[in-house]
Amino acid sequence: MSLLRHLAVLLCSTDPGLHRMLQYWAATCILYVVCIGLLLVQVEHNLSNAGAAYGLMTFGAYGALAFYVLIRTNARLRLAPDQLAVGQAVFSLTCAIWAYAISGPLRAAMLTMAVVIIVFCMFALRPRQTLMLSACATLGMGATMWWLQAHDPVRFPPMTEAVTFGYLAGALMSTALLSGEMSKLRSRLKQQKRELSDALDTIRVLATVDELTSLVNRRHMNEVLEAEERRQGCALDTCIALLDIDFFKQVNDRYGHATGDAVLRCFSAAARASLRGSDVLARWGGEEFLLLLPDTAPDDARAALERMAERVHAMKVPGLEGGHISFSAGLATRHLGEPCAEVISRADSALYQAKETGRNRIVLA
Repeated sequence: MSLLRHLAVLLCSTDPGLHRMLQYWAATCILYVVCIGLLLVQVEHNLSNAGAAYGLMTFGAYGALAFYVLIRTNARLRLAPDQLAVGQAVFSLTCAIWAYAISGPLRAAMLTMAVVIIVFCMFALRPRQTLMLSACATLGMGATMWWLQAHDPVRFPPMTEAVTFGYLAGALMSTALLSGEMSKLRSRLKQQKRELSDALDTIRVLATVDELTSLVNRRHMNEVLEAEERRQGCALDTCIALLDIDFFKQVNDRYGHATGDAVLRCFSAAARASLRGSDVLARWGGEEFLLLLPDTAPDDARAALERMAERVHAMKVPGLEGGHISFSAGLATRHLGEPCAEVISRADSALYQAKETGRNRIVLA
């Protein structure tokens, strides 16, 4: 089984871009095989010259193999995907023109293959490239039809070839023009996909982040706390602290809400800068914040809050006219298996005690 898998990787590659190009090549090969089968039927019923048919089959087989080698070694050749697509399209159109010339009374059926080739190109080429390729196919097929009716007017009546050429030219040009519209549609769909992705990213941020402070919001913090409750095998306790900015209402009343918002932003930045990567600080409501300190002993948690208090006290707030900010905190330790709601309740009681005993302090529950 491993040998088959290794062979599949060798033939088809694991690179997504290369694998996609090989899938297109495989689809083209299936079309070649179907056409070869139909050519063999024509030869068997004396509708096509055997030598010319076998020559076309050989040409198609070697051409398909050559394009497989080009695609498989493209990492070294560094050919653009549209260059490979144009090369394969020109080769396929050459086969279609050859098949038209040797198919006798069934030659009109070969014109559908030219249209199919242009349709394939719609998915790999730019509209201008498809239009140029359609023009080349029209000229190539037209030149072949003219040569055939000029050298063998009995088998290729001029009027029949002229009318057939008209149908083919109309079909090819219409297909090329449709490819332009499809390209515009794909561009719009890609743009809408990008816009939808950006909108989902924005919604995801709004659902988890507080807009003013850029901290985790209360809704997402509850999800973090639920995940903390499910966590097993903690070697250390987890601490939870409730923080409240001191005299924040007075700041709003004296300096205005714009300054109050600046205080919240500066406090959040200073507080977050004092924490570890595993700690989570959330805006719990108004000027109140909740801090989760996973796997942290109470003494270490208190030391972290004291560092935070120093940083917050030293920060400068635009519009505060030299005033300093402090906060009160209630700190509680969560024991193994204890619901976070109970820990927060104990931290809230400790915060109330910190406010009642003078603020700007940390009280351990």
